[in-house]
Amino acid sequence: MTSAPRAFEISTPIAIRTYDIDFASIVSNIVYLRWLEDMRLMWLEAFMPLQPMVERKHGPVLMATHIEYKRPLRMFDPVIGHMWLADLGRTRYTIAAEFTLHGEVTTTATQHGVFVDFTTMRPLPIPEAMRQKFLEVSGQSSNSTA
Repeated sequence: MTSAPRAFEISTPIAIRTYDIDFASIVSNIVYLRWLEDMRLMWLEAFMPLQPMVERKHGPVLMATHIEYKRPLRMFDPVIGHMWLADLGRTRYTIAAEFTLHGEVTTTATQHGVFVDFTTMRPLPIPEAMRQKFLEVSGQSSNSTA
């Protein structure tokens, strides 16, 4: 893990279940997607709860997920998942995540998404309060990208 401040960060223990293990006795690649989804829902609940968004007929939509496996995880490994807002554009955002074992990064991931209006399926601007907090924590200027 880096020591740089991370905007909107969450951390959570990850339990490795027997059904998470593949024929090579390591955590299956598909399990990481489930872990990322679980953490993304935790992240949203902490910083941008889904229920009020859905009631207003808008919410997050993922556009891409990229995962890099650095070290395999096995049954009984005490894994910690970390997720934070890595980048923020006018309408797009990037969430970064990592899984650690005894402080060592075993897996990194990024997810790119947008918030959309469910009636039109068109992207919505990132909420201004989220943008300001992100800029404050990340030390970036107020200039934004796509």
